[in-house]
Amino acid sequence: MFAPVYFDYNATTPVLDCVREAMLPYFSQRYGNASSRHEYGRAARLGVDTARQQVAAALGAHPTEIVFTSGGSEANNLFVRGAAACMKPGVIVVSAVEHPCVREPARELARQGWSLHEIAVDGAGRVKADDFAAALDKRPQLVSVMLANNETGVVQDIAALALRAQSSRCWFHSDAVQALGKLPLDFRRLNGDGVHALTVSSHKIGGPKGAAALVLDKRVELKPLIAGGGHERGLRSGTENVPAIVGFGVACEWAASRLADDARRLRGLRAALERGLAAQGATIFGAEAERLPNTVYFALSGVDGDTLVAQIDRAGYAVASGAACSSAKPEPSHVLTAMDVAPELARGAVRVSLGADSTEDRVNGFLHALAETQRRLRGLAALAA
Repeated sequence: MFAPVYFDYNATTPVLDCVREAMLPYFSQRYGNASSRHEYGRAARLGVDTARQQVAAALGAHPTEIVFTSGGSEANNLFVRGAAACMKPGVIVVSAVEHPCVREPARELARQGWSLHEIAVDGAGRVKADDFAAALDKRPQLVSVMLANNETGVVQDIAALALRAQSSRCWFHSDAVQALGKLPLDFRRLNGDGVHALTVSSHKIGGPKGAAALVLDKRVELKPLIAGGGHERGLRSGTENVPAIVGFGVACEWAASRLADDARRLRGLRAALERGLAAQGATIFGAEAERLPNTVYFALSGVDGDTLVAQIDRAGYAVASGAACSSAKPEPSHVLTAMDVAPELARGAVRVSLGADSTEDRVNGFLHALAETQRRLRGLAALAA
């Protein structure tokens, strides 16, 4: 089977060997329902409890603040829709570059009587301070600003934003799915600054798909999205996906132990990649801002992003045209639109996200393949003109 070099770690990551080994017993010997009171159930419950402690330790949280969900999208919806359901309609504030699983629930609330303010960002993808101040003047009840953008990798100063928002007495949430395993996260410190909830996900850090968590200040009242047996402190009913939760815990422990070394290595690879892209005339989005150490979002003028991704895949490199969750949509990225990038350039956007198997040789190979692909595409365009 042809296996391109994988440069799409922001979409998902391969499951780590240690994670897979930890999960296997929960498909066979420890297959019990974690709510059952017999030995099989107790073994499953122990696995869930251990994972809760591992996830909490990686995030500087208390285990009782961890609410397991099926994915980041569910966790984000649980906060936005769950918190709103406990309030009278008021003002909700989100950034203009949020993932659709925050943006769309917020827009649904706007159709139900809430007032929605989407905070503008600058050309580098950073929240505009004056527009954030204008949003706070509206006395919002809910605020959600993602910690690190899944497309550009741009990092927001969540602590500073939350501190400013404290005067409005709102609940402040941050989608930290892309930050986990790439940036230090300390929920206790962030909570002190005014962050009341964080979303994290397993499959971005070498864990399995199907497990995520909402890290939640217990003062926040949420109405559950799923009613039933009262699992997860009554906030998320349903039989736990024990193998995936166990894997999530091990992945968090592994990621926390390697954070500093991985970030240093990936920053070096990103710098080499960006030097090569600049030499080929690429525009790198968000380059002026602090970004995730592994993420490069770029475009080549006059080259369509989807076409480039398909051709690069044939050349042996798996990259993305924007976000995997919305890659079926032909319109330019809403993130780049919010950054005031020209539509014709935004349509050329390609994301390279590096990870555990990325090396200098693979980066150099990608740059060579990109140069050859760009030359060929421009030659075909010239013949068609």
